Amino acid sequence: MNLDELWKAALGEIELQISRANFKTWLQNTSIADKKGGVVTIAVPNSFTKEWLENKYHKFILRSLRNLESEIKEVNYQIKQTLIKEDFKSKNIFKEEDRIARKQLDFQELNINTLTNLHPRYTFDNFIVGPSNELAQAAALVVTKNLGKKYNPLFIYGGVGLGKTHLIQAIGNQVKKENQIKKVKYVTSERFTSEVISALRSGFLKPNDIDDFKKRWREIDLLIIDDIQFLSGKEKTQEEFFHTFNALYDAGKQIVLSSDRPPKSIQTLEERLRSRFEGGMIADISYPDLETRIAILKSKAGEKGVVLSNEILDYIAQNIKKNVRELEGALNRLIAASYQLNQKELNLNDVKKILNSILNTPKKSTTLKNIIKAVAEFYDVSEKDLLERSRKKEIVKPRQVIMYLLREELKSSFPFIGLKIGGRDHTTAIHACEKIKKEIEMDSNLNDEINLIKEKLYLI
Repeated sequence: MNLDELWKAALGEIELQISRANFKTWLQNTSIADKKGGVVTIAVPNSFTKEWLENKYHKFILRSLRNLESEIKEVNYQIKQTLIKEDFKSKNIFKEEDRIARKQLDFQELNINTLTNLHPRYTFDNFIVGPSNELAQAAALVVTKNLGKKYNPLFIYGGVGLGKTHLIQAIGNQVKKENQIKKVKYVTSERFTSEVISALRSGFLKPNDIDDFKKRWREIDLLIIDDIQFLSGKEKTQEEFFHTFNALYDAGKQIVLSSDRPPKSIQTLEERLRSRFEGGMIADISYPDLETRIAILKSKAGEKGVVLSNEILDYIAQNIKKNVRELEGALNRLIAASYQLNQKELNLNDVKKILNSILNTPKKSTTLKNIIKAVAEFYDVSEKDLLERSRKKEIVKPRQVIMYLLREELKSSFPFIGLKIGGRDHTTAIHACEKIKKEIEMDSNLNDEINLIKEKLYLI
């Protein structure tokens, strides 16, 4: 297994253990630069990422690599530019060798268009359509043909790992393919926030920087923002985005947004922004059905040059139902194992053994504390308010959700639930649980919210 294959397989495992936002922020621009004597050197883009991986995610990285190759004993992190400079001292040599080294390392960002931030791998051609995403895909295609005229904004929401990023980037790639002149920009909400903060800071010293920031963002023909829910609670960023949104919309430019929940479920989002988001087309992506999961596996296996029997594909799809990312993680593990076993083709028994640790891992347990924390973060309210006898409107629903989850996930008794959540009577807990249970059946948005909280819950 070469370095690139090893790292892809490791990332497939790590991606299942941490949140999507953290994975994209800290790991997507990394690579294995070297492996000698059981020591792996990970190339990182900057010192901040280096420090974060060392302190926060080292155990995940080391464990994943050792699962793939047991002889790996140590992992180091080094900034990419430093790695290159250490090898080539001469300025003239550095320029040529830098090009070669970067090609060999196959850093992911080299594939990303620096002007648009789009990755070329995300296209409509390799996006598998099924009942779970056909509306969103159809709306996305319409947008590419009618920029700013139909479905503006396009708001796509769904849980983790279901293909939202793939679909919204496919829009951008398709638009650029058909018209290179169009200005397209893909950005995460975290990146947009960071740029707003930088512009505001420098604006105190250089007032023109703010004007330049506004001009840069308002000249775009297609603006794509991923994970828009992370704008929640960020007043300055929301204000600037509101003005950017209006400027683009009034100019007939297209806006595409993604989120893990619908607009009305994004807490502490300014009402004026919420109304803008709801003024266009809202489409959801849900969990893929069996046929779609099999099709996804076939497609991704084909991309990686791997042949799997229908029996194996069916086995994986039957046992991994949650999202596309888990399917790809399982596939990466199989590929890594086939290299280790020096087998071009795996049989079903091999697959069962290889995926045993994934499929038979018991569900991670949770606690009262974790449930309260997950709900508080999701609805952007304080844990203290949830536990007190406050009757604030914005507190009532999250508190009822906590009671429901305590009953469903921990099988807590009603007296226990009432006691822990504000010292209430057990009848209050019964009422809350029954209310949420009925509303879930009637309100698909609430059902989505509960599922998203559960996903977050078991990552804490």
